[in-house]
Amino acid sequence: MPTESSSSQSVKPLSVSYKTAACREAVGPGYKCAVKLTKTARTENLIERMPPEILIKIISYLDASSLFCIGHVNKLFLQLANNSSMWHKMYLSEYSGSKKGKAKPKDAAVKRLSCVEVQERPVGYWRRLYFRTKAGYNESMWKRDLRNINPYTGLPRQTERVLRNLRVTWEMSAFSKSGWEGTFEQSHAHYSELSVSVCWSSSSWPSLQHLSHLQLHGVTRVPLNCPNFMKPGWRSQMAQYDLGTLSKTGQVIDTDRLVDLLCLAPGVIMGMWKDRESVAFVMVCLHFNRLVERSLLSTSVSPQTALFDDVDPNYGLHGYTLHIVLHNTEATLMSDRFSQLSCQKDQIRNEHIHLSAISRVHRSQHRPLVNKPTLPWMCEALQGSVENCCVMSLTLLDEAHKPFWCVSTPVSLAPSNKKQVSYDYEGNHFLIQYQEAEGKVRMELVWLEEQGHFLLVSLLVSVALDKVNKHFGRHYSC
Repeated sequence: MPTESSSSQSVKPLSVSYKTAACREAVGPGYKCAVKLTKTARTENLIERMPPEILIKIISYLDASSLFCIGHVNKLFLQLANNSSMWHKMYLSEYSGSKKGKAKPKDAAVKRLSCVEVQERPVGYWRRLYFRTKAGYNESMWKRDLRNINPYTGLPRQTERVLRNLRVTWEMSAFSKSGWEGTFEQSHAHYSELSVSVCWSSSSWPSLQHLSHLQLHGVTRVPLNCPNFMKPGWRSQMAQYDLGTLSKTGQVIDTDRLVDLLCLAPGVIMGMWKDRESVAFVMVCLHFNRLVERSLLSTSVSPQTALFDDVDPNYGLHGYTLHIVLHNTEATLMSDRFSQLSCQKDQIRNEHIHLSAISRVHRSQHRPLVNKPTLPWMCEALQGSVENCCVMSLTLLDEAHKPFWCVSTPVSLAPSNKKQVSYDYEGNHFLIQYQEAEGKVRMELVWLEEQGHFLLVSLLVSVALDKVNKHFGRHYSC
């Protein structure tokens, strides 16, 4: 559960700077009067001379949104707006569970107990509790929702619903080598079966050569009636990308007439304007596995190792289930599930176990793609679509149907350099290849000109031997 003392998850506005005009609009006519009154030193002194009890009485008639916004006027109003007694009463009036939504102490003893309850809590406790309740943040509740596992995917059924109910969004913070720092709110997010693709597009992105690193944060905002950049919320850091290293090792996976797609890390691509060093957009693909925990708690729960089996000599080499989806930010191109995948001991090579889901020689296993692989993008007034590029999301389940390896990342189709001789299909052959430390994927596709679609004729998933040995407690070797 996020700690309130943590700087990354404290209840505070998610933007450093505040605009007076925005505050004036959020608070309403009362704030306009306050601004006019403070134009002269005399009026300002009168307000400062007023007893705090009177000022607290005045602002106690404000609702939660106005009370939060007025705290941004000056230090005096900030101190008054953080009054614990006021937030305690507001919390009880809305969430006490009594009739008509109001808690009405019946005698002096109850009132005294209420005052003691406020005094025993640390400063800001009731304000934070009100915001967390308002945001619908109930850790036991969303954890209970995530216990319902979909047997088809091996993942919680309600991941998307929980993220939407908690109003989780994602922000990207950029840091330059000169000390500049900027935060970008997501432009749009697309949910698919196994993942969500989040994009940040803005004309304010600095050039890539000036950036030092990026930080990805999960954000939960309180639904108050005030400007979005002022809303209180919690930020949880999910990942950090060092661009000093990644920009050198990153590869251009595909291109169109306006942008080049630069793959910085697994699941992360950056759209670069052609013939320029400036950034058009950044897109991150987030797999559903532990996504709620990562977005709210800054980290995921450590994966559990499989139970040790000293009877099965091939334990860890069979019983795998693969669910793979090829999609973009608009549609699903292919989705399928393959069960009972296995690898023999004598098939272990190159420090990987190899699981064949689709074989070239078995035509019944071949799968068509409903559309051509494309990756649409949008950046303010401009938009485009990169051909022969899409997002691959896969979940590999172990014998106990627990997620073993999860991937969501952009991939591209490249013409096969090896000349293929096929007596079944006439057409050009293409490859989709992906590799990281934990495993790799290789897909072979054939373009059928007459039918006008791609056909997936080979799918091979390879898992690092070290990962298998660590998870199952084995000592397999090549």
